[in-house]
Amino acid sequence: MSAAILKSHEKDLGGGFVVRRLLPSAVKQAVGPFIFFDHFGPIDVAPDANHDVRPHPHIGLATVTYLFEGAIDHRDSIGSYQRIEPGAINWMTAGRGIVHSERTPHDLAGQPHRTHGLQLWAALPKAHEEDEPSFTHTPQADIPVVALDGAVVKVLIGTAFGQTSPVRTYMQTLYLDVALQAGRELRLEGLPPEAAVYPISGDVLVDGVALVPHTMALLEDGKVPVVTAGSGPVQFVVIGGEPLDGHRFLFWNFVSSSKERLSQAADDWSAQRMGQVPGETEFIPLPKAPLRPAT
Repeated sequence: MSAAILKSHEKDLGGGFVVRRLLPSAVKQAVGPFIFFDHFGPIDVAPDANHDVRPHPHIGLATVTYLFEGAIDHRDSIGSYQRIEPGAINWMTAGRGIVHSERTPHDLAGQPHRTHGLQLWAALPKAHEEDEPSFTHTPQADIPVVALDGAVVKVLIGTAFGQTSPVRTYMQTLYLDVALQAGRELRLEGLPPEAAVYPISGDVLVDGVALVPHTMALLEDGKVPVVTAGSGPVQFVVIGGEPLDGHRFLFWNFVSSSKERLSQAADDWSAQRMGQVPGETEFIPLPKAPLRPAT
């Protein structure tokens, strides 16, 4: 079925906003370029809840935000503003450094609503770790959709089933959102060297073996896995790509092939030298824990 199963661990981002984190893992740091994988929701957000994420920095990565329900207002230090809604791909290249906030839109603030989505980080190739920061929004209408026998595949990033997403990446990258009818199956042909399946809802089986909710199945290179829906409809995502060009070090919101670069970024954020988000006065301070980059 798979090379390994990754289990999630819960992390409270504040205000009771709990995410399930799959990557990075002690088993495998990244799947293709994806070095970070958070699944949040579905959450029924109370009117008095505060799930806003204050301005914070990134280097050496691209954030990839995808929603199933709800909405988020994105603002960043290069002047981007975007309302993020279900079905769109929002790719923010941090490169040498960017600051952004993620807040509840005004029309949802103080109102009961639901939120559900994924946030991934794609580590940048070494040659692009210090690129200029940028932000790209690809609306749902521009995402290719492939209708197959019993399945609907949204090609969020990369190429699959004869369709190619318009989202530009720095290396081979794959990200699919798949809906499968009850009892039907889908052969995942033409996968990149590294790939994984993560269930969003329903009883998902990979090569006939049930995939426990909130776990990720790493797929074996060279094999053609078959994903099957159980007694009801299912939804799952497929991620992957070519392997990263070497190990990455992580500290807080920073990713780099150099530990020294992480220390520099920490110093720059402490001194507020990484830019500001227009209209924002708050920010998340550097963690008080000493700099011990994850290996």
